[in-house]
Amino acid sequence: MQHTASSAPPPRAHRSGVRRAFVASLTGTALEWYDFAVYSAAAALVFGDLFFPSKDPFTGTLLAFSTYAVGYVSRPLGGFVFGRLGDVIGRKKVLIATLVLIGSATLLIGLLPTYATVGVAAPAALVLLRFAQGVGVGGEWGGAVLLSSEFGDPRRRGFYASAAQVGPPAGNLLANGVLAGLGAALTEDQFVSWGWRVAFLLSGALVVFGLWIRAKLEETPVFKAMEAAQDRPEAPLREVFTTQPRALTAAILSRVAPDVLYAMFTVFVLTYATEELGMSRGSALTAVLIGSSLQIVLIPLAGAVSDRVNRRLLYGGAAVAAGVWPFLFFPLVADGSWALLTLGVVGALVIHSLMYGPQAAFIAEQFSPRLRYTGSSLAYTLAGIIGGAIAPLLFTTLLGTYHAWVPLALYIAVTAAVTVVGLCLGRDAAGAQQEEPEPLPAGDRPSANVG
Repeated sequence: MQHTASSAPPPRAHRSGVRRAFVASLTGTALEWYDFAVYSAAAALVFGDLFFPSKDPFTGTLLAFSTYAVGYVSRPLGGFVFGRLGDVIGRKKVLIATLVLIGSATLLIGLLPTYATVGVAAPAALVLLRFAQGVGVGGEWGGAVLLSSEFGDPRRRGFYASAAQVGPPAGNLLANGVLAGLGAALTEDQFVSWGWRVAFLLSGALVVFGLWIRAKLEETPVFKAMEAAQDRPEAPLREVFTTQPRALTAAILSRVAPDVLYAMFTVFVLTYATEELGMSRGSALTAVLIGSSLQIVLIPLAGAVSDRVNRRLLYGGAAVAAGVWPFLFFPLVADGSWALLTLGVVGALVIHSLMYGPQAAFIAEQFSPRLRYTGSSLAYTLAGIIGGAIAPLLFTTLLGTYHAWVPLALYIAVTAAVTVVGLCLGRDAAGAQQEEPEPLPAGDRPSANVG
């Protein structure tokens, strides 16, 4: 059963509750992406030597990035399991579970012995823990988007949903900042020997903080309204695949270009800058750090702008720019200038922000409220396989095979075209707003107080 929202729907919660939900979504996702980003940076910088030793540095890097891909391939399992639970038992319980899962896996990675100590058991355990990280992230994103957006006015969904989108650059900023600080404070041997572990072990304290915030929140008003109307789905996975295949296809394709662009300019760019341009690890990390810090402001700004203009057009224009930018970036950085590398990374992440800010709202709007957690999670995780999962592997393989940047740029351009197709298949915000469930009466409306 679906309900039609009035033209001027009442607020979903008090302003303080909306702000707290926004902060809970942002901080929780940032903490989980800190874990994910620490792994990504470590895969590019040290895991090849420590867990996949080889006489050929290219082979070691390729194998390290293969474990990076495992974190994406495992996401659909998290999307299937946690997405379904989010539509059946609620958003809050699932978000606490995903936070615990990712934090525990990251903490254990920081304690792992290396290949030199235990042999093949080391990379095997690393892959297993990376798999667990991916499962948690697969269940996290959809719920984090709904946590903030379902407490807020649906007419401002672009801004509220962007809270979860700020998580990746905030986590990436924190992770690269920690790694850059360790790299500056330690010698090369110290960093490779034990320094990288510190960044993983810090995850334990960060997860406790995230759990404290999320545990204090109540369930979202939209889920409460569905509970009251007895409108929770019994088989959300089946319903999404059988009743909303176009919505799922549109949501999946819309994610491909942002994932690939982000993988290029926050992960693979570290390898490209150090191995192809001869720059130091610290210089490359600093360039990513600057770009990520700007995204913390640009992503919610882009989300807010998408509430005032056509969301699909803003997203689509940025996707076209994403397809063009690599053809400017690679010639720009050819002489190894740090300033030009930073300019190129910042430009790419500005374009990414213009896609990523509206993305959460666009994907959530493709699905009816009763199937949003499942549909959004499936779209997010399945897109990750064809987007971010294989991107570093393809970048590494293409560069190692052709020893030229043109194939890399062409690959990004193709993914941009795929995203434009997805946006054309999707629907605008107006259709989704008409499906919002009526809010509960004021006396029955849940609060979002954190005590």
